Amino acid sequence: MGYLTREKHAVVTQAVAEAESKTSGEIVTVLADRSDGYTDVILVWAAGFAFTAMSLFAAFPEPFLNLWDNLVGGWGTDWTTGGIATATILLGLLTFASSWLLLSIDTLRFLCIPSPVKEARAHDAAIRHFKVGAERRTHGRTGVLLYLSMREHRAEIVADEAIATRVPAEVWGEAMVDMLAEVSKGCIAEGLAAGVRDVGIVLAEHFPRDADDQNELPDRLIEV
Repeated sequence: MGYLTREKHAVVTQAVAEAESKTSGEIVTVLADRSDGYTDVILVWAAGFAFTAMSLFAAFPEPFLNLWDNLVGGWGTDWTTGGIATATILLGLLTFASSWLLLSIDTLRFLCIPSPVKEARAHDAAIRHFKVGAERRTHGRTGVLLYLSMREHRAEIVADEAIATRVPAEVWGEAMVDMLAEVSKGCIAEGLAAGVRDVGIVLAEHFPRDADDQNELPDRLIEV
């Protein structure tokens, strides 16, 4: 189940068509649920929790051992060095497994991902989509990709070679602001459409539409 209905998809498609009617540039829009699975991040957190639990057990074994005796209803266990070592390893394994399972829940997982990591993964994902869907796929290398990742709350605008050499990256700031202003209110399609319109204005200024210009890339929103 995607984020947008067919009608909302049409809002973005119409905005792309209107923007491209004034420019030789081509605009591609991508809406992603997430930019990455973050399996490596989960692994680091789970290992960190496991190591912390084992370190606490090694430093303060008595509370853990007393808790174990209370749980099994014993009178006190005569713990050997080997038994304590085994308990330490088991505690680490249980902590690792439980942490992994908990962080497999999307809500908890994304709370534990540092903001710079989210930003970097969203940027990398935008570049990948751009290389596949827009880079050097137009006659004049005038493709622009608008990428919006919902889980990370991140957006990217990536431009092809001909555009990047003539339009500084800072110029796309207004498009980003207008797009995220709508998205933050839950108006995803309207936000993408606003970003497309702003990008279209910039492209029309630097790359006006030729009389024989053809639509080289699809106008539809790509939802992944």
